[in-house]
Amino acid sequence: MSRIDESKEFIPVRIAVLTVSDTRSLAEDRSGDTLVARIEEAGHHLAHRAILPDERAEIAAQLRKWIADPEVDVILSTGGTGLTGRDVTVEAHRDVYEKEIEAFGTVFTIVSMQKIGTSAVQSRACGGVAGGTYLFALPGSPGACKDAWDEILKWQFDYRHRPCNFVEIMPRLDEHLRRK
Repeated sequence: MSRIDESKEFIPVRIAVLTVSDTRSLAEDRSGDTLVARIEEAGHHLAHRAILPDERAEIAAQLRKWIADPEVDVILSTGGTGLTGRDVTVEAHRDVYEKEIEAFGTVFTIVSMQKIGTSAVQSRACGGVAGGTYLFALPGSPGACKDAWDEILKWQFDYRHRPCNFVEIMPRLDEHLRRK
């Protein structure tokens, strides 16, 4: 249920996309391509894009690098959210979160249930905040990336969305780090 307040001006955010895969290259990254197309179509800016193997320390290091970059407001990763032994993206995300956005995984599951039924239980999609940056770990399929963006993130990253959105509280995400 989207409610856009047309009297407000759209504010683009800067989004980095990280694909986690042991096998894909940029040329074969359909999920990353899906996210990039939607980010740009919505009027946001692609800040960075990278592909890394399913290695927890490497993923966490890349997340920390982008969190420290003032040109990145949001990090979306795709891949590595499943249940297999090599799926470590969620753990890498949680290594860097200051706060987890628990409801993101719940809402993503509800959206997924409508598309893939009980198979939705196999996703561990998650979201959080660190260093004033939003981070979301999405499954590695283009369909799951479409669902996460089209049904949740597109609206939460639109400043005009009511009754509330992620963009309007961005300036306050790191207020605990500022001197009083």
